[in-house]
Amino acid sequence: MRKDFLAVRGIRKSFGTVEVLHGVDLDLAAGTITALLGENGAGKSTFVRILAGDHRPDDGSISVDGKMVSFHNVGNARDAGIRLIAQEIADAPTLTVAENIVLGAWPTRNGLLDRHAMHRMAREALDLLGADLPLTANVSNLRLGERQIIEIARATIGASKCIIFDEATAALSDAEARKLFILIRRLAVRGAAILYITHRLDEVFALADRVCVLRDGRVSLDRPTLEVSQEQVIEAMVGRAVAHARHSPGQPSSTAKPVLEAESLGSDAFSNISFALRPGEILGMYGKVGSGVQELSASLVGARTFDKGRLLIDGKPTHFRHPAEAIAASIGHLPADRAAEGLLRTMTLAENLSAPSWPRLARYGMLSGEKLRSAYGRWHRELRVKADPSGGQTITELSGGNQQKVLLGRWLEAGSRILVLTEPTRGVDVGARQEIYRVLTELAAKGHAIIIASSDYEDINAVASRALVLVRGQTIAEIPHARISTETLTEAAGGGIHA
Repeated sequence: MRKDFLAVRGIRKSFGTVEVLHGVDLDLAAGTITALLGENGAGKSTFVRILAGDHRPDDGSISVDGKMVSFHNVGNARDAGIRLIAQEIADAPTLTVAENIVLGAWPTRNGLLDRHAMHRMAREALDLLGADLPLTANVSNLRLGERQIIEIARATIGASKCIIFDEATAALSDAEARKLFILIRRLAVRGAAILYITHRLDEVFALADRVCVLRDGRVSLDRPTLEVSQEQVIEAMVGRAVAHARHSPGQPSSTAKPVLEAESLGSDAFSNISFALRPGEILGMYGKVGSGVQELSASLVGARTFDKGRLLIDGKPTHFRHPAEAIAASIGHLPADRAAEGLLRTMTLAENLSAPSWPRLARYGMLSGEKLRSAYGRWHRELRVKADPSGGQTITELSGGNQQKVLLGRWLEAGSRILVLTEPTRGVDVGARQEIYRVLTELAAKGHAIIIASSDYEDINAVASRALVLVRGQTIAEIPHARISTETLTEAAGGGIHA
């Protein structure tokens, strides 16, 4: 029997009059990996911030190594051996690898930084992880996966006994994710208690010893991973069985004229890309970080430029210099970074959804609140947005999945015939994923032409009519609907299938 390092009992937390955690219990044993899952809004972030000292609970207790503790700040939690590695990298890009690893724990001699000791500490931390990075390299020159290794190495300084990983693989390639799993297992073998937060069920069953699910601020499942099925985990998350059947958008007529065509498109990120998109089709563009997929999708909507080849809309050559020109051509776009590039963060749901349609909804040069609410109401029902039906909430109050639905409704209200959706389910929970897939297949059935540009094979596997796979900026495979699977996509992305 392994000893529990961390024991949490009856944790409650409210914000204003709304209680978001309703008596949560959790045990984290030394040397084990526990996966924490839950839909957006289930309380995971609040719970983790309490463990990391960023929030204080209203009620309940936390004990570390059998001793009751009370965290007033992040420093208190770190002193107790608890470290959070957030999804967003929190390094200092202008400093070196060694300086970043010892950040916050600078070794000194006679009041000055002891660089010899700093390099020794950094090398020991990297050796512990079995990683090899140049200590004097500037962090800004490293790949994302390498920067994440530095975050983990920093967490080992000071003998952290509990390390929390929050959506650690969200922006990593498959190869980088596999390396991360090796590091996490190595930390567990050395006695650390690992709490791993993810939306990806395949990661849970590949990595975790135990799975804990939060639903509506309560623990709905807490069992060894070997004792549960994927279906049981999903049901614990959403409160009901969720069908994971592959959605079939059907195939567009081969005689239908393309609404969008790329002819040998090229830029600094991709080259010689050709395809045709027809009404009723969902074209999947699949590729991992560095494949050129995101840059290609941005080039199709004027957010980036291309310097070779032609782009045709309804058979007419065009070259968008700005996203506004793509919008005028009836193209809607969901960017990869929803928060930074998609949301109008201080505005309401109604204002966000109707933004491209403001000129049409204005009255005497002024926006009509009634028309904004009416536009929002149409898509609130159609897209099943879980929010205030009046659209008066600020969009940042919603979960990621519901934010994404509002942004999708933005382009439906604008009447966009072509949708270019980049990473449409990033940061979105299982239930919301299925809702988004449902909406996309229904839109395709109504004649919309859709491109999904994604590094998540589940997106492509679920809804694509066919898939283009990019590797290092080149189309390496075109996979028809009948042959799309996790295996064929993964093999192609690794260079195993050629068009």
